[in-house]
Amino acid sequence: MAGQTRIADEARALAQPAVEALGLELVDVEYKKEGSGWYLRFFIDKPGGVGIDDCQAASKAIDPLLDAGMDVPGHYSLEVSSPGLERPFRTERDFLRNLGAAVSVSLFEAKDGRKKLEGTLKDFKDGTATVALDGGGELSLRTEEIAKIHKAVRF
Repeated sequence: MAGQTRIADEARALAQPAVEALGLELVDVEYKKEGSGWYLRFFIDKPGGVGIDDCQAASKAIDPLLDAGMDVPGHYSLEVSSPGLERPFRTERDFLRNLGAAVSVSLFEAKDGRKKLEGTLKDFKDGTATVALDGGGELSLRTEEIAKIHKAVRF
């Protein structure tokens, strides 16, 4: 796992300036094995969302940087895509961008008798998210308590 994280971190450092030069945000990078293959995935975004042209442009910008600047053992597939509707919030910027959004939260340990909850992200300050819970009440959660938080997709 440590090697996978190191590779993802190195790839992020190489790719971030090129992705930003395209007017895109590099949301996340992962390097993982699925089946018999390894995948190096870059998740990009921009206001209004990304399209296939954005993904292709980012891929073309990233690929030569990886070839020249990284020593990844074996063969891997490069993928560039949107992070999707339910992408987890990882940075302060993610939390701030999603103020007022409906969220689903999973906690490491139960709080008020629940490990999973839904509500509206009301505030984020100093590493603490305040969620107005569906059904009433509020809960303040330190980011260290949150296993996963993402926009809730409701139809």
